[in-house]
Amino acid sequence: MSATLDLSIDLISRASVTPEDKGCQQVLADRLSATGFTIEHLRFGDTDNIWARRGTQSPVLAFAGHTDVVPTGPEENWTSPPFEPEIRDGLLYGRGTADMKGSIAAFVTACERFIVEHDAHEGSIAFLITSDEEGPATGGTIKVIETLEARGEKIDWCIVGEPTSTEKVGDIVKNGRRGSMNGYLTVQGKQGHIAYPQLAANPIHLLTPALTELCDIEWDQGNEDFPPTSFQVSNLNSGTGVTNVIPGTAELIFNFRYSTEVTHEQLQQRVVSILDKHDFNYDLKWNLSGKPFRTASGALVDAVKSSIKAVTGYNTELSTSGGTSDGRFIAPTGSQVIELGPLNNTIHQIDECVSVADLDTLSDIYEAILNSLLA
Repeated sequence: MSATLDLSIDLISRASVTPEDKGCQQVLADRLSATGFTIEHLRFGDTDNIWARRGTQSPVLAFAGHTDVVPTGPEENWTSPPFEPEIRDGLLYGRGTADMKGSIAAFVTACERFIVEHDAHEGSIAFLITSDEEGPATGGTIKVIETLEARGEKIDWCIVGEPTSTEKVGDIVKNGRRGSMNGYLTVQGKQGHIAYPQLAANPIHLLTPALTELCDIEWDQGNEDFPPTSFQVSNLNSGTGVTNVIPGTAELIFNFRYSTEVTHEQLQQRVVSILDKHDFNYDLKWNLSGKPFRTASGALVDAVKSSIKAVTGYNTELSTSGGTSDGRFIAPTGSQVIELGPLNNTIHQIDECVSVADLDTLSDIYEAILNSLLA
């Protein structure tokens, strides 16, 4: 039983489904304050956040993460209860083990060991922890960043503990993310009897040619840092539930994961031009979740790569693939942001788990990064 495993088990045993924190952040605050961190509890709406900082000087190295987890799904489908952590065959099972309470525990223990050796370290160490990453993300990291920006407090380097690894811990590091934008489209038709289509206007039929065109477009070819922009439909709803009524409306929700080859404004303009070309009545609303960002080679990326090599013996790969993270709120401030965490092969799944050994390896990597940047 290592310190990292102990803390992971404590956090995982708390059923902190978004936006609940269930006392996780107080556990972290108590541990961090004992090593000299100043703790700020910041609550926005129903979301708990903490900003913890040790030191007053620059540069600031921040560890960012979330104590909230996604719902468990049917608990009877779990091999063991999702909020009763259990170790089987070297794996720690429970909701949030990989995404991302294990990373947070590794953050804390890495800092505790580092501070023992470097009580008068350079710069500052900080923690930005939220309970609203897996949900709408409106009262969490984005609000903490707004608070810090308003008082001129900057993060120079940020490590987000998202589960980025694929085959072995540290093999993949995210040094950027694609942009994400959702579209909410309602097509207006005219409801009528299905036997008299000439007296109605079927919105599904109106939409289909335009949707086919949207699905077939090559939006861009990506670049050396980002894969090509992706258009995907996530929801398509219409109909009254009976077989003899032509519906009056059709509702479509779609998402762009986009590269730096195109802006969200350009995507919006192109979608509107296609819809207008097909000449039907519609309403379209947009929600921009985050713009693409990339952290180039520099102090943080170099420290991360060398630390993974020193601890594990192998080289890491930089990637910008995958979903979004709270890094999208931190990078626009000018911070260098990378994401580094455990294996992601069970995240959001039944029987989510993480290797016990990987937790300690991850903590060692975080400690090596601290030594590289602030010792």
